[in-house]
Amino acid sequence: MTVPRPPEPIPGARLLFSLDPSVSHLNHGAFGAVPIPVQRAQQRLRDEMESNPLRFFTQGLVDRIAHARRHLATFIGADPDGTTLVGNVTAGAAVVLQSLALRPGDEVVTTDHGYGAVALSVARECARTGAVSRTLPVPLSATDEELVEIVRDGLRPGRTRLLIVDQLTSPTARLFPTSALVAVAREQGVPVLVDAAHAPGMLPTTVASVGADFWVGNLHKWAYAPRGTAALVVAERWRERIQPLVVSWEQDAGFPTRVEWQATLDYTGWLAAPVGLFTLRSLGVDRVRAHNAALAAYGQRVVGDALGVAPERLPEPGGPAVAMRLVPLPPGVATTLDTARELRARIADRIGAEVSVAGWNGRGYLRLCGQVYNTPEEYDRLAVRLPTLLAQG
Repeated sequence: MTVPRPPEPIPGARLLFSLDPSVSHLNHGAFGAVPIPVQRAQQRLRDEMESNPLRFFTQGLVDRIAHARRHLATFIGADPDGTTLVGNVTAGAAVVLQSLALRPGDEVVTTDHGYGAVALSVARECARTGAVSRTLPVPLSATDEELVEIVRDGLRPGRTRLLIVDQLTSPTARLFPTSALVAVAREQGVPVLVDAAHAPGMLPTTVASVGADFWVGNLHKWAYAPRGTAALVVAERWRERIQPLVVSWEQDAGFPTRVEWQATLDYTGWLAAPVGLFTLRSLGVDRVRAHNAALAAYGQRVVGDALGVAPERLPEPGGPAVAMRLVPLPPGVATTLDTARELRARIADRIGAEVSVAGWNGRGYLRLCGQVYNTPEEYDRLAVRLPTLLAQG
């Protein structure tokens, strides 16, 4: 089997970013990268804020945030009245968890593909309320049909108060059949929170088509917004129950404003986020998605070949639009959080490549992303140098 042909670069796309050119930035899914036009738009807003802070915060800011929210909600296919802006997916998940009023005997169900910080939030809320958390193991090789059955069998109507599933998993880069999972949970009367951290900008699926009770996604990863920009979308029947993590002066305004308003928070990232959407649309949303997915697939294959991983053993993401791919590391390498962090740091220091390394279920994995500022040569260099680095222990 031949290595997939890398996509043609999008002209001028690399020049939109201020990334260090001496480093191969192959982990866009971690913190994203803010295009220069978006950086400048946010800086202009910060200059406005600092020129007269009292005016900035007290004259029209709530309306400006609502205007930005409408832009972002429309882009992800969500109801603007059911959307509130939050700092990130972890914050949005915490808002949902603490709004559920969990009690002893209740349970929150997740899968073992979930994001670690969300799992910590679940553990804290369960410890505080007396509820319990259960994690459903899902094999990496599970089909969508098998995954749905695992979740169906793992729910306990009357006890399960929330199911949390990922639209695209962070540690395993696996696309979950979220609409089918939501349907299964609805049959059993279980609300669903979809962790869609990587969906906005990467995946074409709209929020409305998923149909979850709660959906939260970052716009600062694949939608080119400033960091700290995420959208929490709440079904109508839950909106009045959603409370902010911190009560402030817009509490009586109700959802969504009471969640967004946090007094002297720096709101300039939210206000500049529509410029990120404009940048993405200028490049061509479908064009960027196809480019990034094809580049990630290329990187997975060339690095997998270099490590002796047969093509059929490379994990499939579950969809053609996924711009993150896994490469299994040799047995015994990076199987724990500490050893994974150590290997990531060595790859950055010795190869000059920023990647994600994670230990999952006793096996270490390299996660590679594709973005418009990347080139095939960056994956080629990693493929050439990584086997030697791993051999050095």
